[in-house]
Amino acid sequence: MYAALDIGGTKIAGALVDAEGGVVRRVQRPTPASESAGVLMRAVGAVLDELAGDRAWSAIRGIGVASAGPIDSGKGTVSPVNIPAWRRFPLVDEVRAHSMLPAGTLPVLVGDAVAVAAAEHWKGAARDIGNALCMVVSTGVGGGLVLNGRLHPGRSGNAGHIGHISVDLDGSSCPCGARGCVEGLASGGAIVRQALAAGWEPEPGVQVTAAAVAVAAGQGDGAALVAFDRAGQALAAAIAATAALVEIDVAVIGGGVAQAGDVLFAPLRRHLDAYAALDFVRGLEVRPAALAQDAGLVGAAAAVHALPFGPTTSGPVRLPA
Repeated sequence: MYAALDIGGTKIAGALVDAEGGVVRRVQRPTPASESAGVLMRAVGAVLDELAGDRAWSAIRGIGVASAGPIDSGKGTVSPVNIPAWRRFPLVDEVRAHSMLPAGTLPVLVGDAVAVAAAEHWKGAARDIGNALCMVVSTGVGGGLVLNGRLHPGRSGNAGHIGHISVDLDGSSCPCGARGCVEGLASGGAIVRQALAAGWEPEPGVQVTAAAVAVAAGQGDGAALVAFDRAGQALAAAIAATAALVEIDVAVIGGGVAQAGDVLFAPLRRHLDAYAALDFVRGLEVRPAALAQDAGLVGAAAAVHALPFGPTTSGPVRLPA
């Protein structure tokens, strides 16, 4: 049994996951992303406390922590772009101090999208795929790579961070410090901003979210369709660039925005046909993620299950069979 955390800009999720990748217990709280570092950590602690109240906690063999990034897996710190209070925050030390873990066990830190790649390669849409890009499109946009059948987290744990590839040379400034990033065009917040700018007017009482824009797009609203078309174009440009660099076979797209289905995938695939023009990237397959909202948790558990995928690992990692 493994404990897992998945910390993003919208939610903090925790789970107990068995050795086969099954989620036995799941808890969740909203992320107080605009609050102080201490308030954020107390929310993480509350999730851990709820998990620790389960009788299965006594059987855990370790805890995997997936966090929005960038991260530093060697130092155990995180600096999520969409959580301003956490800059070089010592998340591993804080989780270790809060949790009663087996003697000698350290929390294993991974980027949230790298965790999704681990999960989808282990149990999901990229299973048995030798070379894949797995993406999370949600509050932010992240990614992880599987190359030659192994997870490729990179030296710091951030390889595949596709949300901060620049696809618009004259685009808006991104909180990461660059301009024209994919995240600024295809994240949930970006889709809402684009839809409103194009003239979308939500129905009275409807919460202004990317999910609401997706509903409107599905009903043929022109402004909502423009927003998803722009998001799909940005994602297509970044996927095509990644494929040209490392020759991926499949791109897997998950996260909250991906729940829009064909509203997102149809324009993405159409634009990908235009951007992926070279012979060796043409016809690249795009698949929806199979593990939905549990992918980050399953991937965090995989990080523990497949040690030495941990703080000192920089090369390719073989995942559980």
